[in-house]
Amino acid sequence: MITAAMVKELRERTGAGMMDCKKALGETDGDVEKAVEYLREKGLAAAAKKSGRIAAEGLVAAKVEAGNKKAVLVEVNCETDFVAKTDEFKAFVEQIADAILQDSPANMDELLQVKAGAGTVGALVTEKIAKIGENISVRRFELVTTGDGVVEAYIHGAGRIGVLVEVSGSDNVFEVAKDVAMQVAASRPAYVTRDQVPADTVEKEKEILVAQALNEGKPANIAEKMVAGRIEKFFKEICLVEQSFIKDPDMNVKKMLEQKQVKVLRFARFEMGEGLEKKENDFAAEVEAMQKKG
Repeated sequence: MITAAMVKELRERTGAGMMDCKKALGETDGDVEKAVEYLREKGLAAAAKKSGRIAAEGLVAAKVEAGNKKAVLVEVNCETDFVAKTDEFKAFVEQIADAILQDSPANMDELLQVKAGAGTVGALVTEKIAKIGENISVRRFELVTTGDGVVEAYIHGAGRIGVLVEVSGSDNVFEVAKDVAMQVAASRPAYVTRDQVPADTVEKEKEILVAQALNEGKPANIAEKMVAGRIEKFFKEICLVEQSFIKDPDMNVKKMLEQKQVKVLRFARFEMGEGLEKKENDFAAEVEAMQKKG
């Protein structure tokens, strides 16, 4: 006989719906262990079906090891903002970040094989897809390890933007690192200094600027001179140290760093969902579907 207590236990262990648990126990003659396997098998099939759906919501999270010598930035996507805000999803993302810090995978393929809980990260993702009912994917991660410097993290907008910065320098290095991380979050630089900008990127920008000047009716010789000034503006937009410092726009970041005797070695910036296509939801249809599920 299948009891309410058995159904409750199965729900707690698997996170599956009540009717699914009841059916699983019926199919396995009340054997809870076999019912867990049954639901996992069904969950895996469901997860495969959901994997084609667009996952353009989610969270960016960061974790820094004690001592600030190692840190990770990770983006995990789901389908809806509602799921992204749940404690379960937040804990799941944190578990992924912990796994990366623990094992230092070199790429996404290695990450999916990293141990997490009773299995691997890949298995954990599949289980969450089955339990939550949305497509979920670990989109990307950045792992930073430093020798002489320190790594600091900053998360903005409840997991919408995340930044890691590696810096070295004076006694107030942590305070400066936090300021730099906020700068990166707000101003979106692509490089630390202009000498890091690829030559072909600079040349392409010059070509665009020359074309713009010519289209404005400027003679070729004047257009060339205009480009010199406009390319400087380009560098000030994309190079961290040349940007105006957000806390004191009268100086640039380079001057602030010199005053504080701190050097920025590198940074990473993730903005949740950047570059991903987001589906347009029919809210009424979504509510109706949720009611049918319930």
